Amino acid sequence: MNDSNHVVARLAGVLKSYGSVAALEGAALQLRGGELLALLGPNGAGKTTAIGLLLGLIRADAGTVELFGLDPQRIEPRRCIGVMLQNAQLPPTLRVAELLRLTASSYPVPRSVAESAELAGIGDLLQRPYAKLSGGQQRRVQFALALCGRPELLFLDEPTVGMDIEARQKLWAAIRQLLADGCSVLLTTHYLEEAEALADRVCVMSRGRIIHESSVDELRAKVALKRIRCLSALSIDTVRGWPDVSEAHRERERLHITTAEAEIVVRRLLEADPRLAELEVHRAGLAEAFTELTRDADEASEQLQREAA
Repeated sequence: MNDSNHVVARLAGVLKSYGSVAALEGAALQLRGGELLALLGPNGAGKTTAIGLLLGLIRADAGTVELFGLDPQRIEPRRCIGVMLQNAQLPPTLRVAELLRLTASSYPVPRSVAESAELAGIGDLLQRPYAKLSGGQQRRVQFALALCGRPELLFLDEPTVGMDIEARQKLWAAIRQLLADGCSVLLTTHYLEEAEALADRVCVMSRGRIIHESSVDELRAKVALKRIRCLSALSIDTVRGWPDVSEAHRERERLHITTAEAEIVVRRLLEADPRLAELEVHRAGLAEAFTELTRDADEASEQLQREAA
């Protein structure tokens, strides 16, 4: 079982370019034993490059890349990882159980086919050819293949793409079980609710740089916005005209307001509409925090480019 103080994967001062395009510029991150680190960022932020470096698929131009304290291209650390990438090319005619047995044979102490299938929720798919599965079912099989070697570190790159809500939640439950058993997880996802539900820490990337690293709660705290929902007859135009309201809209009969001054707006709502009902106030979620951080980073980058021109 991984020691929570032990660093299992590390980037430090990493530079990586493809021709004139800088994919990573001084990237630095650490993943500790037994934690889930979510790597977030828009397309082109450098997430795939960071994972490729840690997997030993590509080499950095400069900086340090370590997997269990070793070069990721050595066989020793590779035996301790499981990988689920966005795109997987698997033999289409092999049955799922055959794929599991074939993959497990590469590891010293793998899980049994039954154990891997149960954990990934694919027990009913074992005798089916891989090519006959739906996209969501294939993703679940890929997850089973990633965990069948009993990895100490699991790389999950957009793992729930193509899954329905029920399958996604079952995979979340399996990930939580792996974490409880001491497995570390590096997750990339475009579903911010996925990171919010699973992550111990998040790293936000933009244009090849890590612009923020913290817990989910700390990331939320960087955004002062709160959401107010209520039943009210007040017009949208009236509420939008209030000085402390950032945004307001109506969904069916409910009024939705975004504001940095929730207490002031709530008092004004109660004064303006004595019949107001079902009032709810929520702090900003990860989506708002992510949007705010990446927007600030893009604006800062554009400003630097203008000054250098």
